[in-house]
Amino acid sequence: MGVQKRTRKFAQVKRTIGQRDARLKKNQAKAELATAKKPRGEEIEREIPQPPSSLFFAHNPSLRAPYPVLLDTNFLSHTIGHKLPLLESMLDCLYATCTPTLTDCVFSELEKLGPRYRLALRLARDERWVRLACSHSGGYADDCIVDRVQRHRIYVVATNDRDLKRRLRKIPGVPIMSVARGKYVIERLPEAPEK
Repeated sequence: MGVQKRTRKFAQVKRTIGQRDARLKKNQAKAELATAKKPRGEEIEREIPQPPSSLFFAHNPSLRAPYPVLLDTNFLSHTIGHKLPLLESMLDCLYATCTPTLTDCVFSELEKLGPRYRLALRLARDERWVRLACSHSGGYADDCIVDRVQRHRIYVVATNDRDLKRRLRKIPGVPIMSVARGKYVIERLPEAPEK
């Protein structure tokens, strides 16, 4: 017969205390200092913005034709990439008249992107589109669009930017238009036809 293997029993093994264990004196002293520094009255209060009561079931009654559509830089470049006419494609998607609207931040972002986006800049400079002046400093278009939509929920936002879409979905009552499969697609618009 062979030699039988011996396994160590868990109850018989001595366990060592880790360096971060709260029972060590040095860690107790650090914990006391941390609690002494932070007074109890100054705890962080988190505020969740309440949606307006007019947005029942995320339906926005202030959205009516002609729809003001806020355009993003990414949306313009995807429109040119898919060779879609901007206004006609919007009419096909919304089944109503719409006014494409651009902010100063979108213009500055298109100008910063350089010659590669010159067609998108030429499309944005069309005189038929409405141009909105920005009241804030800085030229980040995504923050500008989110801020404007939170203040005035009368816009349909046209973007293909994944992060901006994620931020906009947290705001109730804001429809999002994007370029997909060679056409414009709208989400979160109550009167929109099903796919």
